[in-house]
Amino acid sequence: MITLKGTNIYLRALEPEDLEFIYAIENNESVWDVSNTQTPYSRFLIRQYLENAHQDIYEAKQLRLAICLNDTFEAVGLIDLFDFDPKNNRAGVGIVISSESNRNSGIGSEALQLVINYAFNQLQLHQLYANIGSDNEISLQLFTKFGFQKIGVKKDWIKVNNIFKDEILYQLINHI
Repeated sequence: MITLKGTNIYLRALEPEDLEFIYAIENNESVWDVSNTQTPYSRFLIRQYLENAHQDIYEAKQLRLAICLNDTFEAVGLIDLFDFDPKNNRAGVGIVISSESNRNSGIGSEALQLVINYAFNQLQLHQLYANIGSDNEISLQLFTKFGFQKIGVKKDWIKVNNIFKDEILYQLINHI
């Protein structure tokens, strides 16, 4: 099991007991815009996903980790490495904090720092990238804080409530 420990949070592999937590996040329409979700997920599909969560990143091409608080062990979010490409040493990264009360509290920053360190030091990735809606100020600030650079804008890329919005591509290259 992967556990990455920070000062206030730790990241861990998903467990079968995470079913209801993931179900709640995946079916929270307020985060669908940032997760590219368009339809609700059933418990059955999430259970199937969790049954395959034991696959390593080389097999699944994705690594989803629960963001948990050190003091209560409560899962408060998810962070993903997706589109893992070992040939070109890159992956996408995405993060969601489930409750608004836990946002802007440093949890996302600590989780992203742990994943960046893991991706560059353990997986030996050359680069990470993130696709962020142009109006998602919190994520734009978070990723630029860690040195992600804006490398392009996908015009009218995301349709939200019949309005097209731009999506910005950010990239972090490991120069070590």
